[in-house]
Amino acid sequence: MMFALVPLLLIFPLAGLLLNLLTGRRWREPAAGVVATVATGLAFGVAVLLLVGLRSEPAGAIITLGRWLQVGTLDIPIAFQVDTLSVTMALVVTGVGTLIHIYAIGYMQGDPDFSRFFIYLNLFIAAMLLLVLADNFLLLFVGWEGVGLCSYLLISFWFDRGEGGTA
Repeated sequence: MMFALVPLLLIFPLAGLLLNLLTGRRWREPAAGVVATVATGLAFGVAVLLLVGLRSEPAGAIITLGRWLQVGTLDIPIAFQVDTLSVTMALVVTGVGTLIHIYAIGYMQGDPDFSRFFIYLNLFIAAMLLLVLADNFLLLFVGWEGVGLCSYLLISFWFDRGEGGTA
């Protein structure tokens, strides 16, 4: 079943984030950007495979990874909704995100915080994917807050510069 690939949508950007977090400053400059871009590109490939999977199963599926919270009769799973809308949004997020990563490799060249920028970008992609794939409001809220945090981090990226700090 093609829908079992859904966790990879989040795992790839998070793996790129972790790899850059652990080794990004030790690499030469473009390597951190390439790692982040490949991770996002792989997530785009998974989204394409999910779109192909929707052709054979147009109703989609709910992929449950585990239980977030269970109190009495309240049961909140860690689950992802895979349907035409969520896969389309995942394609947009990962496709446009990959293009942004490619552009940013050149734009950020020479910046001393090159790897930190790509860590934030991959975290943003993962949070956005969590937001568009969430099957319940709690997971959607976590994704929403992640997108808000990453927006803040990316907007204030050059906090130590005059113009960037007041943006």
